[in-house]
Amino acid sequence: MARAISRGRSRGTFRGCGGHHERYVGATCKLTRRGVRGVWCMVAIGVAACAAPKIPLGDPQAEIAAMLRRSAADWNRGDLEGFMGDYARDSLTSYMSGGHVQYGWQALHDRYQAVYFAPGKHRDSLAFEELHVRPLTLDLALAFTLLLQKRGDRWQILHDHTSADPKP
Repeated sequence: MARAISRGRSRGTFRGCGGHHERYVGATCKLTRRGVRGVWCMVAIGVAACAAPKIPLGDPQAEIAAMLRRSAADWNRGDLEGFMGDYARDSLTSYMSGGHVQYGWQALHDRYQAVYFAPGKHRDSLAFEELHVRPLTLDLALAFTLLLQKRGDRWQILHDHTSADPKP
């Protein structure tokens, strides 16, 4: 019997010495094969998950606060390019003010240039006080009415909804 089973394994089938044993051994073999396939599937899923892009964990509150302080300093210094460096540079970046929405990094840059940074134009100083950051996912956060996304090791503004601070 041992020789028959040994030869049977090399061909992928089992041979028993009776009708009942033959079905039992074959059923065990099928269950074992399914189990092994299941384990390999789990290993493959685990490897794929480990190969997924990594989002660096950090401290969104501190990182975004630092970014906004730098952004305010750029604005107050008159450095439009530095200020705009914190906005996502794509066509879906949006800015809402006064009930109007504007899309696109370049359109927003051009608007800021014309309204606030052109010679003879006045702009108020910018400061962020009482900053509260609400992480939404590992790479999305809400701060005031800014929606930010972590891209690589930087947070960038995807949407900016600005309203004037009423003067006292």
